[in-house]
Amino acid sequence: MKVKSIIIATLALLMAVSCFGQKTVSIYDFTVKDEAGKTVSLADYQGKVLLIVNTATRCGFTPQYSDLEALYEKYHAEGLEILDFPCNQFGEQAPGTIQEIHQFCTANFDIHFPQFDKIEVNGPGEQPLYTYLKAQKGFGGFDLNERLGKLLDDMFRKDDPNYDQNPDIKWNFTKFLIARDGRVIKRYEPTDKMSDIEADVQMELNPVLSNIMARRSVRKYLDKPVEHEKLELLVRAGINAPSGMNRQPWVIRVVEDQKLIADVTEIYKQENAEQVKRDQDFKNMFRNAPNLICICTPAKGGGELDAGLLGENMMLAAQALGLGTCCLGGPVRFLLSNEKCRFFLDRLDIPEDYRLNYIIAVGYPNEQPDAKPRDISKVKYIK
Repeated sequence: MKVKSIIIATLALLMAVSCFGQKTVSIYDFTVKDEAGKTVSLADYQGKVLLIVNTATRCGFTPQYSDLEALYEKYHAEGLEILDFPCNQFGEQAPGTIQEIHQFCTANFDIHFPQFDKIEVNGPGEQPLYTYLKAQKGFGGFDLNERLGKLLDDMFRKDDPNYDQNPDIKWNFTKFLIARDGRVIKRYEPTDKMSDIEADVQMELNPVLSNIMARRSVRKYLDKPVEHEKLELLVRAGINAPSGMNRQPWVIRVVEDQKLIADVTEIYKQENAEQVKRDQDFKNMFRNAPNLICICTPAKGGGELDAGLLGENMMLAAQALGLGTCCLGGPVRFLLSNEKCRFFLDRLDIPEDYRLNYIIAVGYPNEQPDAKPRDISKVKYIK
């Protein structure tokens, strides 16, 4: 059962991608049918934050229509769109025509967000949009600390002990959150709390918070140097970070010299031949980034907090400009411990009373890493 589901999902995705040739597929490439049967391009929603949900009118989760409508009313003016796709695949809990479903939803829940024609979300007849969504965000598991989550997990595991290994939609009211730029950010199972979904929606609607949430450590870059003007913007953003007593206890050196990076990398390759050999994509010792921002702090100590705030400002500014960054410590240790690298440090022209603290690799990203889990249990609110 598990293998069959994975094969079907893989074939469906390949078919969807083939429709667009070699072009990178995005959510805006898909079309759907509205409740009147008219074709709608999801490109019409470009620039909006989307919450896409498969629904049913006779499900235990059907009251979530009220929660969705409340969310829509609260945030629609700020750019939120909720796209509702009724689906009858789970317990046949969405019977009737789309017109009958729409009438039911407006009469019982007074919904105003758009409803689309009934679709299938799993199997050979699944809507290509859902093939794409599932490929971007697979099943993350039910919350087993919740009664309904445990109930659903038990139900599915009886039929297939490995049901959680495939990305299929498991039940009604599964939701996908889409950023303004079309990235599929998160998938929510029907048991997930609406308060958590609302918090994520708020983060995405606010451009500053959205930028913070989108930033990742990038370790693969295009072979394309960053324009000098953009590097200047990063530095300007950095030096405007908070600084205690406005002491600004840091020195910044921006490396644009590709030969300097290549020359010091040759030394690294000699010292780490086996490691470099294992990395088929190795270009330089700075995660292959074409540009470096070197942050220095007083040699006697102090200024680390200010330097950290400075770097965070620059990395967030880079994200806003379509650039990727990665904070590096390993190359710094290598540079400071190897006398052969003296020429690199000399070129940086660091004042005698300062030392290199950390390096920010910066360039045009050649990957889109997923977010790593964050442990919210470490947070306590003292009221």
